[in-house]
Amino acid sequence: MAELRTDRLTLRRWRDSDLEPWAVMNADPEVREHLGDVLTREQSEASVALYQAKFDQRGYGWWAVEVRVTGEFIGFAGLDRVDDDMPFTGVEIGWRLARSSWGQGYATEAALTVLAYGFDTLGLSEILAVTTSANVRSQAVMRRIGMTRDPADDFDDPTVPEGPLRSNVLYRIARDTRI
Repeated sequence: MAELRTDRLTLRRWRDSDLEPWAVMNADPEVREHLGDVLTREQSEASVALYQAKFDQRGYGWWAVEVRVTGEFIGFAGLDRVDDDMPFTGVEIGWRLARSSWGQGYATEAALTVLAYGFDTLGLSEILAVTTSANVRSQAVMRRIGMTRDPADDFDDPTVPEGPLRSNVLYRIARDTRI
């Protein structure tokens, strides 16, 4: 399994020491604003176990993200197959960072490295990104990494009940159009 590095970040496999800060992140209503209810510690730990199992199975997935200088765990970034119940197929890029790491360019930096891995190592021809219509921060990252949105692709997430999290946007980037 590849460890990815940027000037400021290391994207790596999860460690036991990541569980506590991960649980704290998932208990933060602002971090979870566009994702749904906050998670319990048990739910957070279960998510890491699932991420690790998928990584072992596929050779890619959600990397833990740490700041290189300090070794501080700040969240995740990576790739995953789109869920079967979505109205489209493909491989999706995503990220989630602790609130204290917002606004420092970490999501963009990690996402560009993940895109390069997806295109250059995995040979993907296209990578997708999905978020709620109201998540302007993630949409800004999507645009910064060269992704584009066709409003005709926007959709209501069939796994989410009526409410503000149901309306979603879909961004795309093809290997031959990346920045």
